[in-house]
This record gives sequence, C-alpha cells and structure tokens, in this order.
Amino acid sequence: MSRKGIGFGIALVAASVVLMGCQAAPEEGGDAESSGCVRMVTNSGGLEDRSFNQSSWEGLQQAEDELGVEARAIVSTGETDLAPNVEQAVQSGCGLIVTVGWELADPTLAEAGANPDVSFAIVDESVDAPNVKPVVFDTAQASYLAGYLAAGVTKTGVVATFGGGNQPPVTLFMDGFVDGVAKYNEVHGTAVKALGWSKASQDGAFTGDFEDVNKGKTLTSGFIDQGADVILPVAGQVGEGAAAAALEHGGVSIVWVDSDGYETLPAQYRPVLLTSVLKNTQDAMVQIVGDVQDDAFTNEPYVGTLENAGVEIAPYHDLASLVSPELDGEIEGLRESIISGEIVVESPSAP
Repeated sequence: MSRKGIGFGIALVAASVVLMGCQAAPEEGGDAESSGCVRMVTNSGGLEDRSFNQSSWEGLQQAEDELGVEARAIVSTGETDLAPNVEQAVQSGCGLIVTVGWELADPTLAEAGANPDVSFAIVDESVDAPNVKPVVFDTAQASYLAGYLAAGVTKTGVVATFGGGNQPPVTLFMDGFVDGVAKYNEVHGTAVKALGWSKASQDGAFTGDFEDVNKGKTLTSGFIDQGADVILPVAGQVGEGAAAAALEHGGVSIVWVDSDGYETLPAQYRPVLLTSVLKNTQDAMVQIVGDVQDDAFTNEPYVGTLENAGVEIAPYHDLASLVSPELDGEIEGLRESIISGEIVVESPSAP
C-alpha cells in the first residue's frame, strides 16, 4: 500500500453509541447473539483523543458498516473508572470486549480470567491470556522513516522528540526516530542532533502525562530555544501543545503520532504538520471482529508493520515543498528495505 494513499478520517461519534463513565449499559444480554455486538472501553484519554482511542473506535464503526456488528463505547474519565467499565462491558453479553491502552491491562487480565468464554482485544498493550489478543504496532519502523525525513528537512541541524511517559509504546516511537536521524547522518555525512531521547540509556524528556497541553508547549519551546525545528511529540493530547509552540515560533514543524494529525487536529495546526507516524488500528479492529464472527479468534498478537500496512507515515500535506524528490525517494527506498528485511529497526520495546 502506498504511503501517499493512506489517510484517516475523523469519525462522527453519535451519542447513542457512547456510554459515559460507569452508567448502566442498556440491552444487557440483549436479543443479539454475543458475536453480533462488541463493547470498547477507552482509557482516561477519552474517545476523541486524536490517538488510538479514536482510531480504535473508528475501526469498530467501520466493522458496524461492513460486518453488521453493533458497537458501543464505554468512556473512562479517570483511573477509578477503568476496572468497573471493563466489568460493565463484560456484563453486556457481547462476545468481544476491546480495551485501549496500558492502563487497562490489569482490568482486562482480571475480567478475561473470570470470563474465559469471552474474547478480549487490548490495543497498544500486551496481556498474556488465552482469550486476550494484543493489538500492537512496530511503530519504530515508521518513526525510523520520520526521523530520516526530519533530518532531511531540518534547517538548523537539530530535531527533537519527547514522550508523555517512559513506557514501551512511547519509547518505541522515539527509538525509531533517533535511529532514522542516525541513518540520515550516516548516508549524508551530516551531524544532525536529536534532542530528547537517548536510545542507549533508554531515557529522555517526558511530560509525565498525556493530557496537559501546557506541558507540551513548555517542553517544545525549550527544544526550540535549543535550535530544534522538527519535533516528534509522543504524548497524546499533550502533543497539541507542541503544535501550538511550533505555530507560535514559526519555522518549526511537528511529526504527529497514531493518526494523521492533519485530519484529526484543529485546522490551525496544518501549516506546521510535516507528517504523522500512523497506526492503522482501524483495519485491525475490522479483522478481529470478523474473526470473532467466524469463530476464528485467537490470542496470537496482531502486530502492525510496514509490510502489512499496520504502520506508515502520512502524506506531507501542506509541507510537501520541504521534501525534495530525492529525499522522498530515499525514504521510499528505506521503506522497502525495512519490508524486505535488509534493514532491521531494533528496539527493546519492539512487540
């Protein structure tokens, strides 16, 4: 699948299919067969997080259209909602429960153990149980391309990345990004610096949460003061603060993550969005729903890669003029080398 052909739209979230917090779910047990319905539990980022809660929900809405399954989301607003919401999802009688993010690992494991006949899928986290399918993404492969791109377009010779927390799904992006920068330096004999992350020590710059936009703006402003003009925030909603800082300072671009930021962020940020490192959660959700309906569900992890189009980088959109045909060609060549195995992007956080 061509990189330029991939894009993700924003799904319209209808109130009738969203269950907020821990309120009672209608149709408990229902008349529908268990394989005909699915419940999704978000983490505390909420349903419209411009990240994998949103993209997972879009995938389930796609499954509604294509497979006729009835999908509803249970939205967690804080840590105390998580376990009760997973329990509520199980009580719906649906045959598939989708949970999103590392915060839901323990509640998912507990409910899976107590309900061995129910199928579970957890997005962006691994849980080892016979009825739980991890949905994970080797984002380092795509962020490697983004790092190479960043090194190729920087005018200052300095790029940067930061995370919301030092967790494998976050640092996996950062490992790939700095390796991509290093590859560009190797190929071109340059010395582009990557601030914010040391792959060797597995430590770097973190805001400590995924929701405080001001923290993202402050940290990004600090990087800009050090000369960085391309920045990769791996911090959910916090990344919007990075986009705000880039817009305010001028001459700075952002690499978004999970979804295409050009489509999911407010339009005011489009002028600073260079590309995005994408997780194609949508296709994974449709595939898993179909497997449950066909009685073909297994706990074998779904691992998104460049080869299966589970990860990618988005089009360059308004900043395409920054990317020369030569640089774009090099990136496409790297993409094919990763798919063929000629280049192996390694990370201790790889799924």
